[in-house]
Amino acid sequence: MDARPGLHSAPMDNRSDIFGLTFPAFTALAGLGPGKAANLRAAYSAALREGRWEPARYLSRVDAEALFPRFFAGLLEPARVAEEDGEFGATSKAVLVLSDGATVECVRIPSPGGKATLCVSSQVGCRMGCAFCETGRAGLERNLSSAEIVAQAVTARVALGWEFRNIVFMGMGEPLDNIDGLSGALAVLFEQAGLGLAQERVTVCTVGLPDGIARLRALGYRRLGLSVSLNAPEDATRSRLMPAGRAYGLEALSAALAAFPSRRNFALGVNYCLIPGVNDGPGAAAGVAAFVARAGRALVNVIPYNPGSEPIGRAPTEREVDAFAASLASAGLQVRVRSPRGRGLMAACGQLGGPAARSGGRPGA
Repeated sequence: MDARPGLHSAPMDNRSDIFGLTFPAFTALAGLGPGKAANLRAAYSAALREGRWEPARYLSRVDAEALFPRFFAGLLEPARVAEEDGEFGATSKAVLVLSDGATVECVRIPSPGGKATLCVSSQVGCRMGCAFCETGRAGLERNLSSAEIVAQAVTARVALGWEFRNIVFMGMGEPLDNIDGLSGALAVLFEQAGLGLAQERVTVCTVGLPDGIARLRALGYRRLGLSVSLNAPEDATRSRLMPAGRAYGLEALSAALAAFPSRRNFALGVNYCLIPGVNDGPGAAAGVAAFVARAGRALVNVIPYNPGSEPIGRAPTEREVDAFAASLASAGLQVRVRSPRGRGLMAACGQLGGPAARSGGRPGA
């Protein structure tokens, strides 16, 4: 048996990709009965943790031969991988090829203490059209399936050898614009028989779609992380930077965030992409503080603007970043400055999915 039918995410047949299935869903499709649950669990776990669908290792010959043609483990094909050294270690970016030839990007972001976060994508492209973001320049091509989202994590660990502790949905696309793919992926990521990630190790980052936040809340995860891109403390500037915000105001957004489940050690992430001369004027810090007061306890992440292929401004200086962070702190906010990582790789915030990635490519290109 060839346990690895290929690195693409979905062959052209009727097999089910295990990366898109929770263990109960997998066992229901397998249909072997409760007496085989332990063996099925071992085969399922190996598929998620090792990227290999090898039922013959765990099941009888008859059962393995019956199940093998019905499932596959859809690892993705790395087209290009690049690294950039930084203060906390190397930031790595991979361009991954999907079964239809489209590409998405994921990034391993190092952190102090040797820990790392994997940034994954939820869509090919994006339709939110944020002025500071490279991904949306080509528009939305399609949503990723739950299996394709999970496959990024499995491929990163198995095929690329990347170790990571946390996962953040801050790659290409708007996660809440693909709520079905997102919800299915979260269920698999949290599945104890498979990857078994703790909810607090996963954060969903959004431009701030109130209806999507409500649907995410309805999934019932009490420890899931959430962060929202604010980027301006009043509607006029925010709508220019983030066209999706024109459909609703900051009052509606703050209300949706205030209703999101919290816990004693939970802090909503409020991301602020600092663009000199655009969103750092007088009153900006007070406006952010007013928003946070309505939304709930938050940590404000100041993110220096990373110019892409069509810059709308310049990157702020270190002095400008420190001054803005100090003004937020003076307004009573908890603040963290996010140091640029992967800017030279087009792997920093707002830089994924640029023209180089959209041109496709294969190893060696």
